[in-house]
Amino acid sequence: MDFLTLFAIYVVVVLTCIILICKYSGQEQTPFTLLYDSLAKVFGSITPKWIQRFSQRAMHKLFHQRNNMFIYIHYLLEGAVYAEFTYEVFGYCREMDTTLISLSVPYILLAFKTLFFYLCIKKDPGTVTKKKVAGQLHIYPYDRRLFHPGVACPTCQLVKPARSKHCRVCNRCVQRFDHHCVWVNNCIGSQNTRYFLLYLLTLSAMAGDIALLTGDMLLHAILRSGLLRATYIDDDGQQQPAGPLFVVQHLFLTFPRIVFMLGFLVFLFFLLAGYALFHTYLALVNQTSNEWYKSRGYVCQHCHPAAADRPCSSAPDHSKRNFYSKGLLQNIGEIFFPPQPVQKKDN
Repeated sequence: MDFLTLFAIYVVVVLTCIILICKYSGQEQTPFTLLYDSLAKVFGSITPKWIQRFSQRAMHKLFHQRNNMFIYIHYLLEGAVYAEFTYEVFGYCREMDTTLISLSVPYILLAFKTLFFYLCIKKDPGTVTKKKVAGQLHIYPYDRRLFHPGVACPTCQLVKPARSKHCRVCNRCVQRFDHHCVWVNNCIGSQNTRYFLLYLLTLSAMAGDIALLTGDMLLHAILRSGLLRATYIDDDGQQQPAGPLFVVQHLFLTFPRIVFMLGFLVFLFFLLAGYALFHTYLALVNQTSNEWYKSRGYVCQHCHPAAADRPCSSAPDHSKRNFYSKGLLQNIGEIFFPPQPVQKKDN
């Protein structure tokens, strides 16, 4: 397989992963989701109806019903990366006299990440139940902007506490609802947000650390091979210096699996690091992603659509966007020590 074919396959695989992750990450509008929707419309006109129905049912089951598929994919990708790192990169790094302490960091991060990942999966996110709802109603005040008192969930038939939301995938209302994460097959709510944030941070650190070690190994391989000073004979019989394209082609053909892994890790690191920073910001201002999305596209419920262009006395005060913020330290404390439902004492 020549270099251009290999590189084309690599680009297609990476772009497909980016589009699918962006499409189903919970973010409603991104350039990739718009591209996905445009391609779906184009191919939808030439695709047989039975294939469309089958794909729609498969996508609905995969992304809109609880299942462990993404947990298995998570472990499969993680196992592939660590197998490649252990059996190839680790040995090369030892030959370069990389310390065992540096090489042990990815495995230490893996242990912590696995713990937080397990807790995200198994921990109840803060389900609103008949037994707890009376106490959950007093945890947060209603801001009367995004959350209003006396509003009942039509599915659960329970009064919705402030900051709660009904998850259609899990079919339950969740206290301090952030979002439903397909990768952990669970909602992220008041009781497991801390584990999710730590999971994102350790996973980002894992991807970044392995990418740095792998990049350092490939750089040393280039320097040792003398490729930067090498020359080659072109089609006209002229001697040409080996440029960046020649070096990249050499790496693809000499270390194809390692280069594929490095490209995947670099993409994953920037994606996860951005997502982790976003959730860190939300933790610092005591806001959920559900509230962030709602506040961006907020429309006053008291306004009639025909009067949307006229100001309303009950429109939100955007200066008080972070209504639930209590200061940096208290906001962080609330993430790691979430308030519990108020228990009424029996007389």
